[in-house]
Amino acid sequence: MQLEICIDSVESAIAAERGGADRVELCSDLLEGGITPSAGLIAAVRQNIRIGIFVMIRPRGGDFCYTEAEFAVMQEDIRHARNLGADGLVLGILNEEAGVDIARTAALVRLAEPLPVTFHRAIDMTRDPVSALEAVKETGARRVLTSGGAERVTEGLDTVARMVAATGNTLTVMAGSGINPKTIAAVAAATGVTEFHAALRTSFSSPVRFRKEDVTMGDLPDREYQRFVVEEERVRALRAALESPDRERGASTVSRSRPQEN
Repeated sequence: MQLEICIDSVESAIAAERGGADRVELCSDLLEGGITPSAGLIAAVRQNIRIGIFVMIRPRGGDFCYTEAEFAVMQEDIRHARNLGADGLVLGILNEEAGVDIARTAALVRLAEPLPVTFHRAIDMTRDPVSALEAVKETGARRVLTSGGAERVTEGLDTVARMVAATGNTLTVMAGSGINPKTIAAVAAATGVTEFHAALRTSFSSPVRFRKEDVTMGDLPDREYQRFVVEEERVRALRAALESPDRERGASTVSRSRPQEN
């Protein structure tokens, strides 16, 4: 069983490693679902942890249909991530019909070699994630991250199970979105996945004492004085739940609830 923790800071990377994660997915701007981290952040995380680092290659938030200029940026970011010590990359491109852009994604996979590539949750924005697997295979990606086309993986269990059955040994299916200590065992039992992706972010208040509440630097309200971090204890709890012998408790309970933590 493999556990990947999504992080956007050095502190969270260290906490993930200490908590028992096998690797991290390194991003920036997780409020946008994650975009490419800076060269400085990649280098600093590499200097501070020994577990695997998979770097997000996504030039902006929003959809996954990219312009030629954005595609060029993705290529350049791959070169930098490789040079800075990434162990793998996370990416995906869709076309205007919400299908996998095989040609351009495959070009990025070839550029990334010998690093493995995870095709991220762009697959959940396709018309049919199960059918889209064949296209992902053609790109040369080795892994796909999915919630089964649902907001939370606990709502897409049947689809994820079908994806696992459809891939065989050709592509690893990793479950993500809504993975936490309360759901991970049931997701494993219901789908057959052996790799899991979780955010586990905890919010805390900024230490800044003077607050100018009528001025914001971005579009999200109440964001200026709020921070998010991964805590070692929560990663450790997730690892313990994954390795618990009680993983046969059945999947029926998980589909009836929507956990609040990521």
